[in-house]
Amino acid sequence: MHYKCNVLQVAREVVWPSSFVWNRGLVSHINLPLMLGPALPRYVRVNTLKTSMDDVLTYFKRQGYTYLGKARSIKELIDFGQKSGKSFLQDLHIPNLLVFPPSTDFHKDSLYTAGHLILQDKASCLPALLLDPPVGSCVIDACAAPGNKTSHLAAIVQNKGKIFAFDLDTKRLATMSTLLLRAGVTCQELANQDFLTVSPCDPKYQKVSHILVDPSCSGSGMPDRMRVLTEESGSDQDERLQALSAFQRRAVSHALRFPSVQYVVYSTCSIHQQEDEDVVKDILEQHPDFRLVNVLPMWPARGLNTFPGSECCLRASLSETLTNGFFVALFQRRSPEEKSTSEEQKTASLHQVNEELEVDSSQVQSKRKYECISQNSVSCTKRKRKKKRKTDKD
Repeated sequence: MHYKCNVLQVAREVVWPSSFVWNRGLVSHINLPLMLGPALPRYVRVNTLKTSMDDVLTYFKRQGYTYLGKARSIKELIDFGQKSGKSFLQDLHIPNLLVFPPSTDFHKDSLYTAGHLILQDKASCLPALLLDPPVGSCVIDACAAPGNKTSHLAAIVQNKGKIFAFDLDTKRLATMSTLLLRAGVTCQELANQDFLTVSPCDPKYQKVSHILVDPSCSGSGMPDRMRVLTEESGSDQDERLQALSAFQRRAVSHALRFPSVQYVVYSTCSIHQQEDEDVVKDILEQHPDFRLVNVLPMWPARGLNTFPGSECCLRASLSETLTNGFFVALFQRRSPEEKSTSEEQKTASLHQVNEELEVDSSQVQSKRKYECISQNSVSCTKRKRKKKRKTDKD
C-alpha cells in the first residue's frame, strides 16, 4: 500500500534504517511499509562506577518492571522491540547493558539524573568494550566529546589509572565535563586540544597503552531524520568523504605512533566503505607493526570483504544488529616474535619469487637455445639440400 503524505512529516516521524538512501525524486508517494524496519530499543548502560547490575535490577522490579532475563538472540530483541509496557532484558553482547521498549523515557528517572544510568546506543558501547584496558591503565580518548565512551572507559578501568581526553570543541568539552561529573568519573584529564598536535614523545604519555579513536565522520549510520532533507549531491558527498577519510587516517596513524601503545580501537558511526574498511586497509599497509584483532566472533555483521582480514572488523546496523549504523576495528601491536615470523615469511616469499623468476629465466634461455639450435639445424638442412640439388644438376 502507498501513502501520500508530506515529506517533512515522514522525516520527523520515521526512524530511518541505517542503510536507507534517500531519493530526492521521491516526494509525494512513499512506500512506508518498505521503509519501516525494526524499532530501535532504548538501550541503557548501567554505570558501575556508581551502582551495580543487581541493584539496578532490584530498583526496576520495585518500579513495577518485569525482568525477562538475558536475551539469547538478536531476533529475541527484535521481537521484544515490538512490545510496549514495563518490561526489560539484559543484552546478549554488551555487559551491563539493559534493553527497554523504544518508547521508554528515562530523562526524569532518579537513577538517570544521579548518573547511575547512561543512555547510550548499543553500538556506541563497542569501542570501549573492545579496547578493554586493564584496571589502572593509561588511556587516551582521542576525540572524546560528548563523553559516553570516556565514562565507559572509566568504568572499565574502575576509575584507576588515567584517561587523557581530547576535543577541539570548547562547548562539547564543557558538556562532557558535566556528564563525567554526574557519572562519577575521577580519573580523567580533559584537554581542549587537537589530538593530532599531541606529541607521542611527550613523557606525559609514555605509559599510554590503549587509545580510542572515534574521529569526526559522516554520521551516515545515525537515524538523523532531517538528514534525508539535506542529502548532498554525489560530487559533494564524495569530496566530503575524501576529506573525512583523510583526517581519519591521520588520526589513527598518529595514535599508532605512541611508543607504548599496544591496542588502538578505531570506530565511526558511518556506513561508508571509504571511512571504514578503506581506512583500515591503508593503515595496515602503512603500519606493518600492527595487526587486526578478530573481535566478538559471535557478532553477526562483519567488515566488507575488501581486503584479507576484513572479517576481523565489526559493522552494525538496524537490520542486522538492531543498533545505529556503526563500524569498529581493533589494532594490536605485533609482538617481537610475530615481527620476526612476519619478516621470515616475507624473506621466504621473496626467495620463492626469486627462485621462480630464475626458473622462468632458465626456461626462457633453454627455449631460446633450443629455438636457436632448431633454426641452425633447419638452416643446415636447407644448405645441404641446396648443395645436393646443385650437385645433381652438374
